[in-house]
Formats: sequence, C-alpha cells, structure tokens
Amino acid sequence: MIAANRARRAIRRQRAAATRTARRAARALATGQPQPATVHLIGRGLDAKTAKRFAGAFSRGVAPTAMGETVVKLKGRARKAVALKLYDLAAFAARLAVYRPRDPHAAAQFASLAA
Repeated sequence: MIAANRARRAIRRQRAAATRTARRAARALATGQPQPATVHLIGRGLDAKTAKRFAGAFSRGVAPTAMGETVVKLKGRARKAVALKLYDLAAFAARLAVYRPRDPHAAAQFASLAA
C-alpha cells in the first residue's frame, strides 16, 4: 500500500514537471523571439528528454538566427558561460521539415511534428 502510494506520487510529480516544462516552452515561443532548438521541440509537443537528446544534432548545420549566452553548472559551485544558438520560427520549421534521425521511433516522432 505504501509503495503503491509512493509510485502514484512519483507519477504525479513527473506529469506535473512535464506540464510545467511544456507550458514554459509554449510561453517562450509565444513571445516571437528566437529560442533554442530544445524549446522549439518541447513547444511542438516532444517530451523534454527526447528534445534534449536530439537538440544538438537537430541544430547542427543550420545557421542560428541569433546567438545568446547561458550559464551551465560545473563541478561544485563553479559555473561557466556558454554560447547558445537561437532560432526563429521560420528557421526551425525549415529544419524540422528535413530532419530525420536514424532511430525509427524518433524519426516517426519528428515526422509527426513536421506534419
């Protein structure tokens, strides 16, 4: 009984986190400003884990609309500023129309996003 309740709470937390991530991405895209590939993919309906997995390969070979800067956490309290590629909706849509990963399941997901 206790384990079942713990499992249900974990599922609820995961769903809440996924919903928050999707809403945050949708709000960011609604601004009309260039966003990272991960935000575009999550905003289109891809789950965060898959979006983060394919964002690097997705953005490879595409000229970014703008460049930004973000901070990543290193070991301990150390942080480092890294460059961030930002894409507008037109550049993202053009890349989404032609990008297909080798993984058949992921390729089907990207094909459904492009449709």
